[in-house]
Formats: sequence, structure tokens, C-alpha cells
Amino acid sequence: MQIITAIEDMQALSSRLLSEKKNIGLVPTMGALHEGHLGLVRRSKDENDFTVVSIFVNPSQFGPNEDFNEYPRDTEGDLDKLSPCKVDAVFIPGADEMYPEGFSTSINIGNIGTILCGASRPGHFNGVATVVAKLFNIVMPGRAYFGQKDFQQTVVIGKLVRELDFGVDIVVCPTVRGPDGLAMSSRNGYLSDEERKAAPILYKALKFGEELIVSNGIVNAVLIKEEMRKLIHTEPLAAADYVEIVTLGRLEGVEKIELPVAICIAVKIGKTRLIDNIVVEKKQVEDVR
Repeated sequence: MQIITAIEDMQALSSRLLSEKKNIGLVPTMGALHEGHLGLVRRSKDENDFTVVSIFVNPSQFGPNEDFNEYPRDTEGDLDKLSPCKVDAVFIPGADEMYPEGFSTSINIGNIGTILCGASRPGHFNGVATVVAKLFNIVMPGRAYFGQKDFQQTVVIGKLVRELDFGVDIVVCPTVRGPDGLAMSSRNGYLSDEERKAAPILYKALKFGEELIVSNGIVNAVLIKEEMRKLIHTEPLAAADYVEIVTLGRLEGVEKIELPVAICIAVKIGKTRLIDNIVVEKKQVEDVR
């Protein structure tokens, strides 16, 4: 497992691999790795000749009052988790390497970055788009792997690739969950024991919304969102940031359910903001019928 910290060295390795007709898979992460990340790594290993995992806590996607300084960092632990997966290379640049003095270029991803999570995290998705574009140019992957848990992020990156003509296939992998349904997230580590017991309310609310659509045949999105909010707020430690039902491509809010749709939520458990989503497909309704 090669450990690479310099952009120049990573580009040189990727250039050599591409000259040898090798396929490169990239798993971009901010570290604090969990089983969700490792699932992406295994998928990349299955589908590519060479897999690169990047670990970089990207300052440009954090707002001034967000948790950049507190975000969990455990590079040694991350490398221990990656080693059994037989990752080929780990790219761990410093902030000065990615954003040297005088750096001022950024990508404006447009309106799609200002809704849902973007409404309460202005500039977040522009920061995501900028660092992902840099990683694509540095690592030069044919495929890049992301988890569905960050659904809006996957749509933003799809738009980035499509509109700026990156030759990268975006592979979105299913959300990995604990036995109680809580989606794996690095921020779960912020939760106290009591908050961790409360956190599965996110998945319960999503499954409830899905049931209202699939089993009850309700098509009034406003009603479904209201009922989901009521359920979330039965948990004293939970406060809903948003509950939205949107189209898959443009994340446009819907009033009448026409499948497929994504149910997306953000909920604060104590001081920790967690996000989750579930996609409801036509086939699910057909199977019930």
C-alpha cells in the first residue's frame, strides 16, 4: 500500500498506470473511515486494476461556524482499516498541498448546491465540487465511488462530471447501515450514548414515508412530510432541519408523488446534524400490488 502526499507524485503514478492501460478507481474520503467507506473500497477493488483512496478533510466545504477543527481525524487508524482491503495507494495531501498560498479558483455548481443541505450550508457544495475536480485531475480515475447516504453530493458530482466533461464514471453504492438502521457516518462519533440510541429515528422516519407511499398509496407529498416530521419529533433529542421529497435528477421538490422520488432528511440529534435518504421506485409499488 503506497502512501502518497504530493500531488506531483500521485499524478506521476497515475500517468504511468494509464500508459500501461490500467484502470484506476478512486474512493474520495475525509478519513475517519467506517464500513461504508470500506464497502466502496471493495467495490473499486473488484472493478479496477488499481484503487486509490484519498483522505483529505477539505476546508473549503466547511462554513465558518461548522466543525472543521473538530472533524474526526485518525490517519493511523484509517490506514490500519485499509491495509486488509489491499488498497493499492492512499493519497493523503495536506491543505497547503491542495490549496497553496494564493489559491482562489472555485467551482460554482449552481442552484442545485443551494437547496436541501445547501440551504443551511452555503458554499458547501461549491467546496465539494472544487476538491472533487482537483482529485479527478490529480488521480485521473476512470471510476469514482460514492455512497448514496450523501445523496445530494452524488447528484452534484454527477452534474460536475457531465457539464465539465470529466471522463469519469460515477458509481453510487448503497448506504451501509447499522443493525438499527442508522446510516454509517463519520459524524456518528459525535453522538453520546443517549443520542446514539435516539439517532435511528432518521431511518424510522424514512421507512414510514416509504410505507405511506408504497403501502398506503398516498401521493400528497405535503401530507407525507408532515407525518414524517411528527414522527421525528416524538424523539425528544431530535429536531428536523428539513424533510423533503424530490426528483432524482434535479432534486426538485414535488407536491404530488410520481415515482421514482428520493425522500431526503436532515435531523439534529443534540448538536450533531445527520443526513439520510431513501429512494422509492415504481417497482416497489408494483410488487405490493
